[in-house]
Amino acid sequence: MIVSVLAFGPRAVARVTAPLFKVSLKDAHKGTLEVDTQLLDSFKRLPENIRSFYLKSRAVFDGSPTADFSDPTIVKAAKTHDLPIMGGPMLGDLHSDSVTVWLRPAQVGALSIKVTNEDGGAAQSIDVKPLKSGIDQRVRIGGLVPNTAYRYEVLANGQNVAEGEFVTAPVDDAKGVFRVSFGSCCHKIGIHNPNLFTQIRMRAPHAMLILGDSAVDDREDQINMHRADYQLRDVSAPWRDLTANIPVYASWDDHDYFNNDLNGIPKRFSAADRDAVRSVWRQNWNNPMASDNREGIYFNTRIGPTEVIMLDTRSCRDNIRRNQRHSYLGEQQMTWLKNTLQSSTAPFKIISSGTMWSDYVSKAKDSWGSWDVEAREEIFGLIEREKIGGVLLISGDRHGARGFKIPRPSGFAFHEFEAATLGGVSGPAGLVKNCPEQLFGYGGGDFIACGEFTFDTSGKDPRVTFRLIDQSGIIKEEHTFTLQQLTPGI
Repeated sequence: MIVSVLAFGPRAVARVTAPLFKVSLKDAHKGTLEVDTQLLDSFKRLPENIRSFYLKSRAVFDGSPTADFSDPTIVKAAKTHDLPIMGGPMLGDLHSDSVTVWLRPAQVGALSIKVTNEDGGAAQSIDVKPLKSGIDQRVRIGGLVPNTAYRYEVLANGQNVAEGEFVTAPVDDAKGVFRVSFGSCCHKIGIHNPNLFTQIRMRAPHAMLILGDSAVDDREDQINMHRADYQLRDVSAPWRDLTANIPVYASWDDHDYFNNDLNGIPKRFSAADRDAVRSVWRQNWNNPMASDNREGIYFNTRIGPTEVIMLDTRSCRDNIRRNQRHSYLGEQQMTWLKNTLQSSTAPFKIISSGTMWSDYVSKAKDSWGSWDVEAREEIFGLIEREKIGGVLLISGDRHGARGFKIPRPSGFAFHEFEAATLGGVSGPAGLVKNCPEQLFGYGGGDFIACGEFTFDTSGKDPRVTFRLIDQSGIIKEEHTFTLQQLTPGI
């Protein structure tokens, strides 16, 4: 039975599964065959055919700087191990009447996606016609009913090879409850952990936002190894279970861009390297496709009562020297962000940044305040002058989970929520000393949790509740704000 997102209620605390192999972040960044194999088996040994396929494909990627997923040896390995698709299905680009399914077929033969509503009726079937084996495909499933649960199957030659379920978004002006999960710093470690992903599925959000440091670790300009890390992601059972059932939206940060704290075009790299990293990113995620010719991976989309705005705070920096204008977003992205905020009619706006909006943690290391104070002031000033309501800031990078108020001279305060705990890796102390602006704080290490926004538009003054949920299902934090509280000048 499909769980409706509106039927949310108390959940039982789950027993946490311990890893068979505990891989450190330092080792995950090294990304050797030994480390990646331990990650592959970190919680449960995969079925032998999937495991063998991954090891074969990784060997191909490791042996050739130009190898991609259509390499004949990889395609042959998928066929040998009876895998009609080598990646996906991954849901994304959710609307009230449609959803997009991403997958990477390993065959050019007959593939289709069959969709039914929660009652088993209103069936439709969409043919998938891959042009070449190993090339990613995006299939839009349209003609759906708003805020309705659906089930789907991926069929190869009439046989079920994957399945999932989802709930369409409500129409923009619908009254009711809408839920979005979010987090960052999963790294390759968290990709294989079933505990938190199971909790997210149980809470049945309409969508999940993944802010960076997600699946690729420090591969720099080795595009072949970026692809190897994505293949490691795509054979993970917990990852497939999450993304086949919850639409995901993703942005990057330093580790899945080039390496720690790198941005723009770093020394030793070229514009062509940046283009290649952007290209492989777009191929391996299911974000809404931009209609213009923008260079970065940033985008916006309306989902129910929220405008989701996900920024590229790494690759678009026009300056890579600290505290120079446009050293964070670049001029083109900055203009786009202002226009997006001014034109949005959504009551709530979620703006994601790979790194922190506030400057309280780690003495502002790699935050907006140590890079582009002027741009941040332009953004905040615009929101205040034009009384743009419902803005929620989310961020990552500094491992741990924290909430902050960012007070303004006007008396208004922005609210920032960081849930950089998807991978449970260590970082700065959770609580900042002598910081009255902090709402809560948890360190990294073994603390694994995600953030969640629940929007309730049924009343005269819509409200949003932030919750921090750990991997056993315990709600660690809960903070509610009305739209009026989140609107400057009121």
